[in-house]
Amino acid sequence: MPYPKGHKIKVRNKIVESAAQAFRSHGIHDVSVPFIMKGAGLTHGGFYSHFDNKEQLVAEACRYAISDTIALLQEVADQEEQNPKINAVIDYYLSPYHRDKTEMGCIIPALSAEIARSSEEVRQVFTQELERMIAFISDLAGIEVSKGSALFSTMVGSLVLARTVNDPELSDSLLSSGKRYAKELVMI
Repeated sequence: MPYPKGHKIKVRNKIVESAAQAFRSHGIHDVSVPFIMKGAGLTHGGFYSHFDNKEQLVAEACRYAISDTIALLQEVADQEEQNPKINAVIDYYLSPYHRDKTEMGCIIPALSAEIARSSEEVRQVFTQELERMIAFISDLAGIEVSKGSALFSTMVGSLVLARTVNDPELSDSLLSSGKRYAKELVMI
């Protein structure tokens, strides 16, 4: 009996979601195709009926994860009753919750170093998605894209460093300093 219409797309989406979560938590190179497929509740044998290679999946997972993050940040902004709404996004992005939930967090700080060493295809998709994220942040803050780039770079850098250190007090300090500076940047 054939699969119902849309089955292949649903399966592909499950694989992309599983990959995005795994890449956020463990990076690209430490995650195998069988690990991703197991996370999607599938065997690894079906992978190549959906993707040409792991690089193609990395690119799609980046696209998916950044769309997911933008939707989440938009929801955070929509729940904020006071202006500027960008402050609620900064508070969420640089929160201990976001720092500690890498598997659900923004893929940009999680993968930037690895993406720099990835294929041109992956880097192109990542670049496009980063530009989309910067445009979202800039629009939400009501600032020029160049200033939005500086704002988002501050947010990502603060989060990366807060996740990297093993001193909880320093990590919290990096988050709070990043929040303060990011909010000041919006007001300049």
